[in-house]
Amino acid sequence: MKRVALYLRVSTDTQTVENQRRELMAVADRLGWTIIAELADEGISGAKGRDQRPGYDRLMQMVTRREIDLIACWSVDRLGRSLQHLVGFLGEINDRGVDLYLHTQGLDTSTPAGRAMFSMLSVFAEFERSILRQRIMAGLARSTKKGGRPSLDPAKADKIRRELSRGTSINATAKKLKVGVATVHRIKTQMAQPIAA
Repeated sequence: MKRVALYLRVSTDTQTVENQRRELMAVADRLGWTIIAELADEGISGAKGRDQRPGYDRLMQMVTRREIDLIACWSVDRLGRSLQHLVGFLGEINDRGVDLYLHTQGLDTSTPAGRAMFSMLSVFAEFERSILRQRIMAGLARSTKKGGRPSLDPAKADKIRRELSRGTSINATAKKLKVGVATVHRIKTQMAQPIAA
């Protein structure tokens, strides 16, 4: 008998996990799983970290203690929002001998096809990291070739200083003058430094 934990999540308080629960319970009955826990995060975004998702945190504690054999979830986006996060999650549960069933995607890592799909996800995540790194390096090279970051228009810098002098917040100034928060922060820092004699 497989010891299974259901993980259910919805992003808003107006949604319910009941449809997810019903579908997963039907699968459990059909496949003869023993449901030992139903963990839910209701009204919590998948972009939130483990510390802000109590159901997910409890699920991972069960994985660590080897209290379950399989995690059943409605869809991959119930677990997290990025491929990199998912691959990290899959690696962690795989290290503990826990399989994953994703209903919507038809992924079951307890089967040979599911394990192959898991391997492909890892390859895609590595590919995504590689492309991101290449883009960052190309951007840095372009910036260096052009002489670094483009300088801020002096008139715009004066407007930023005036807004900050009036007590306008960094975020409000950035929004009002359509510049980056980091730019406004840099100017505010410069304003706070004493002028050398």
